[in-house]
Amino acid sequence: MRIIYVDIDTLRPDHMGCYGYGRNTTPEIDKVAAAGTRFTNCYCSDAPCLPSRAALISGMFGIRSGVVGHGGTAADMALYGAARDFNNPNDLNNFVYIFRKAGMKTASVSTFPERHSAWWFNAGFHEMYNVGKVGHESGEEVLPSALGWLDRNMMDDNWFLHVHFWDPHTPYRAPESFGNPFADEPLDNWISPEIFAKHREHVGPHSANELEMFEDTFDSRYPRQPGKIADMDELKYLFDGYDTGVRYADFLVGQIFDKLRAVGIYDDTAIIISSDHGENMGELGIYSEHGTADKATCNIPMIVKWPEMTQGQIYDGLCYNLDLVPTMAELLNVPKASIWDGESFAEALRGKQTAGRESLVISQCAHVCQRSARFGDWLYIRSIHDGFHLFDDEMLFNLADDGYEQQDVKAQHPDIVAKGAKIILDWHDNMMKKSAYAVDPMWTVMREGGPMHTRNELDRYLVRLEATDRAEGAKKLRAKYKG
Repeated sequence: MRIIYVDIDTLRPDHMGCYGYGRNTTPEIDKVAAAGTRFTNCYCSDAPCLPSRAALISGMFGIRSGVVGHGGTAADMALYGAARDFNNPNDLNNFVYIFRKAGMKTASVSTFPERHSAWWFNAGFHEMYNVGKVGHESGEEVLPSALGWLDRNMMDDNWFLHVHFWDPHTPYRAPESFGNPFADEPLDNWISPEIFAKHREHVGPHSANELEMFEDTFDSRYPRQPGKIADMDELKYLFDGYDTGVRYADFLVGQIFDKLRAVGIYDDTAIIISSDHGENMGELGIYSEHGTADKATCNIPMIVKWPEMTQGQIYDGLCYNLDLVPTMAELLNVPKASIWDGESFAEALRGKQTAGRESLVISQCAHVCQRSARFGDWLYIRSIHDGFHLFDDEMLFNLADDGYEQQDVKAQHPDIVAKGAKIILDWHDNMMKKSAYAVDPMWTVMREGGPMHTRNELDRYLVRLEATDRAEGAKKLRAKYKG
């Protein structure tokens, strides 16, 4: 069995052709989707980068693994404790070890472990390739390592290769030589001039006025990434930069697939294409960031082409990225580990339209502290720390009518709000019963000063708000965070 996991950072499914996007961003990936199964409602359980991959690798929600943020105690895996043996049982039962237990050679081409000091990510890989730019590299620096590994190993049987591209991640960094494939195409978007005008008044990091989190600095090394967006032309420029990053990653991925085709093993190679998270591109007034526990940030692509299984099918059931862990175990006849929180979707790959999960709970503690419930057509968001966006403590969106989360309808649906809150409460209680620790790591984040990307930033941001005609927002933030 040969398996390639293509891991494209910050990839929104609704910016991909196979998910219905109007721009031709993913012609190579679309071919894989046509030969496999495309999951429309797959979410990362924990966002953004570090918590998401911690959940995938461990098979556990962040509330149990301990990794829910980007800094502080809750950016490290929780200690296994006194029962730890010569080896850490969590490492020996992680995602990568599924392939090891199935007798496969394993390799990863990724700078993620160094970027986040997440060396547990490497547990189970025989070979790791790090191009050394801690996530700031462009894909042409990654591709040679992947192609070189395939040259040496692809004709062997029984291997698993993980290849990680960062190109859609901010700052958008596709080489200038790649051009802008969408320069002459209109913006395929929901943001009208009226909506954009409201977004220009938004308070919070990564608003239209400060794409560089709390400021509008432009870095000339990344010309596709503006520091702010002041009008609809600049909005198109931002979207073109993101979409070009997606198209460039697809271009690189296509070279991997072409190599497999050239030697006649493409059809017999299993291919998984996914991401760690999506990207806010206007949702909740946030641009060019993966900063919330919502559909924009947490809905991810999941495409699986598995030899001799149903082709060209769409699966709409709710699922998590960590459900991939027991799914791979089932498909490879590896026993399921008791520590995993995932549920296998192997039956969906076999063409059976199973119901999926009744609901999901998704979390974000790096830019905000939020937990959200995704169920039916609904997204219920509960904010413990709003990341200086002045969110209400509770928000409710009907994704069937408002997929871009512009109309908070909690006042009209108190029964749905109550249902969403109960889903989170019941999930929390069940997770804490399974946890080896007495403390919810989200509250560790709060006790250590709040989300890492907001710490020690409020005072200077208040000054900026007052200097950019948003003094009323500064007044509200002072009242909320300074009393």
